[in-house]
Amino acid sequence: MINIEEIKNILPHRPPFLFVDEVLELDEKRIVAKRKIESDEYFFSGHFPAEPIMPGVLIVEAIAQTGGILLLRKYRGAIPLFMGIDRARFRRIVRPGDILLIEVELLHERGKVAKVSGAARVNGEIACEAVIIAGIK
Repeated sequence: MINIEEIKNILPHRPPFLFVDEVLELDEKRIVAKRKIESDEYFFSGHFPAEPIMPGVLIVEAIAQTGGILLLRKYRGAIPLFMGIDRARFRRIVRPGDILLIEVELLHERGKVAKVSGAARVNGEIACEAVIIAGIK
């Protein structure tokens, strides 16, 4: 397992824009991470106050950051950059108190460009899935 302090040593992101709390599993081509969605998250005050829902783009960001942890093990100190998002689908609302389990698999890597497939689940149900192309700067 990798805790939040170790994640901060890998990713350049910081709160309030760090969306991975803990890594549960990690090997060369696959990672599983966790993020607990708290009721006081900054984005709930505007999205939507009477019906708080985690914005889909932030769920995609959590998938991308999880993939970044997988990729940056080889490139410490580098910055992962979005190059593309394909086949993003949103299947379930994410609310305060939910725990996102984020699983990312490396599909292809060429130099400092990689394609990963990821899914974020709540209670076993897919909330979001996407294929992400990332570059390492």
